[in-house]
Amino acid sequence: MDTRTKEAVRYLGYGNHAIDDGTLALIGDSFDELKRVAGRRIVYRIFDVLFKDNDRMEMGMLAVTSRDLRKNLTGCERVMVLGATLGAGVDLLMRRYSLTDMARAVVMQACAAAMLEEYLDEWQEEIRHQMSAQGFYLRPRFSPGYGDFSVSHQEMILRMLDAPKRIGLSMTDGNMLTPTKSVTALIGLGTHGVSCPVMGCESCGKTDCVYRRRTTN
Repeated sequence: MDTRTKEAVRYLGYGNHAIDDGTLALIGDSFDELKRVAGRRIVYRIFDVLFKDNDRMEMGMLAVTSRDLRKNLTGCERVMVLGATLGAGVDLLMRRYSLTDMARAVVMQACAAAMLEEYLDEWQEEIRHQMSAQGFYLRPRFSPGYGDFSVSHQEMILRMLDAPKRIGLSMTDGNMLTPTKSVTALIGLGTHGVSCPVMGCESCGKTDCVYRRRTTN
């Protein structure tokens, strides 16, 4: 089982339980369909990060007060602000199956989430090499909604990136990204290396790490 299939299985909530051949086949078919319609796009900008009192940080026009984000950015001089999406075609495909085949729609949701993470991990690995040549090391991605980093900051992130015009990524009045299989995130850039995995804290068992983020229920 390859990494993205394992991620899809995890999103489906199987945990340590065995998965049947029929579901595995459905996952494979879903990835094939998603690949045909996905329009993977990403945009980012890099800003200096200024640390203020009381866990407040300023990055360009983005001002955030967050203990968890500050821990993640400890030791960083700059921060990469990014937005990424699988595109509207994925939303259309999932919406179609939600009306005609709910079982496939559920699997499609999990596969799309896994595909987005895979895309970001691959992109971040390329960026890691580029930033390394400039003397910077990357922190794990940290998105609005993690810990006490409010999702309300997504509006400013999208404005800073001009994301609606550049990659077709916007948000609803309820702070939900559209297309739905999209993400915004910050990546700290520091001059001292850390041993954090590219995919972030969920994949790491080190619970006492200063960079670790808390997840909300």
